[in-house]
Amino acid sequence: MKTKIQYQKHSKIIYHDKVILTQTDTTVGFLSTNPKKLSYAKKRDINQPFLLCVDTFEKQKKLSRTPKKYRSYVRRSKKTTFLYPNKNAIRVVKDNLHNQLLKKFDFLYSTSANENKKEFSLHYAMQQADIMIETSKGFSQNSPSPIIKLSKFKITYLR
Repeated sequence: MKTKIQYQKHSKIIYHDKVILTQTDTTVGFLSTNPKKLSYAKKRDINQPFLLCVDTFEKQKKLSRTPKKYRSYVRRSKKTTFLYPNKNAIRVVKDNLHNQLLKKFDFLYSTSANENKKEFSLHYAMQQADIMIETSKGFSQNSPSPIIKLSKFKITYLR
């Protein structure tokens, strides 16, 4: 059963184990509490990890430790995913609409809403999603977030 809702009305829907299609802070994406469901929706390898989206730095601290040298850099960065030394890729979302959804969870697994290694198709994304959350602006395909790998002594730009 597909559910289409507006951002303002999403507080009473149960999201556990569902694939959610929504406009993220960077691009149209799938969100879920279950990484296996996201792998199935994207038709990609189950062992390939997903990035984690959180709404606050307090939640990010529970998932991974930021090297002291880069803490202020991470706090000031916008729309950037960081790959931490423990191999977790985490993005702290500051966008208000996306943040409203993330507040209900410790974190959500996130990925772009397209089939693995293919271009975005709204028709495909709508078929794969259990729940679709649409803003008044609709969906817009934008560039993905940059990914920066943090180690104890250096940073590496991966995307």
